[in-house]
Amino acid sequence: MSTVPLGGSALNITPIGLGTWAIGGDWGFGWGPQDDADSIAAIQHAVHSGINWIDTAPVYGLGHAEKIVAQALKTIGSAQRPFLFTKCGLIWDQDKNVKHRLKTDSIRKEVEASLLRLETDVLDLCQIHWPDFPPGGPARDIEEAWTTLSDLVDEGKIRYIGISNFSVEQLQRIQKIAPVISLQPPYSALMRSIEADILPYCEQQNIGVIVYSPMHNGLLSGAMSRERITALPDSDWRKKVNPAFKEPYLTPSLKLVDLLRSIGTQHGRTPGEVAIAWTLRHSAVTGAIVGARNAGQVDGFIGAMHFRLNDPEIAEIEAHLPPSIGMMSVR
Repeated sequence: MSTVPLGGSALNITPIGLGTWAIGGDWGFGWGPQDDADSIAAIQHAVHSGINWIDTAPVYGLGHAEKIVAQALKTIGSAQRPFLFTKCGLIWDQDKNVKHRLKTDSIRKEVEASLLRLETDVLDLCQIHWPDFPPGGPARDIEEAWTTLSDLVDEGKIRYIGISNFSVEQLQRIQKIAPVISLQPPYSALMRSIEADILPYCEQQNIGVIVYSPMHNGLLSGAMSRERITALPDSDWRKKVNPAFKEPYLTPSLKLVDLLRSIGTQHGRTPGEVAIAWTLRHSAVTGAIVGARNAGQVDGFIGAMHFRLNDPEIAEIEAHLPPSIGMMSVR
């Protein structure tokens, strides 16, 4: 499987990485109940299918997703060990309330905890999860957090450091301290705001871009319908707060899925694979993070590892794109 460097690092990654938000299970920003055996099978199948990096975070399931990743990797073996990307900056208390903290003591504690949960001596990539949370507030302490992460690289606990959900202005603030290897922003055919300034800036600065939610939380997978959305558990954050799963966005989004399905049918590809390929068409995008809750879902998107859209197909999709949805409120 072909790989490309992630920014200025020595990490050569496949076009798709496996995301683990959903396998965290039931928590404040979760996707409803999740079977751990299904999660482990999804990770195993993804790695055996050629994916060579896994993106996770301490807050996914309040530590649970990282533990499940570690369990799955024990069954895979060191020869196929994927790169482990995790995050920091979101912590929780004994009542499971999620808070944002970027102070040095907290960042160090988080990294040590992630190393233990992932059962590894070094994190391949550690990213500041959010510059502020809930999103939209002042980005306090990002310089302190970035300095701390840079120190942890020097100490050998992290190989590379990156950020997630940062603006260009916030990127510029921390670049004065240490280079940024990668940025992880939301990007899909329904959410395109990063095209204006973030993608051009990252390309110019040789900052790797690993986009999340390229199928827009499953809405563009081809497996989502009004009936399935209605049947989602009340604890699934998509049903509660994701604007794309409600009107006035839902109808035009499902119409776009019909177009993606039509294009995909011509190549034996799913709508989700077309949606992922649409994000990978952009020269600034290094890779796409795609989540899976079971091995069957991996089969529904793994073809996007090598499937690419041609120029007429890209033009057809872009001629039928609905208005871009604003940045999701949680992740």
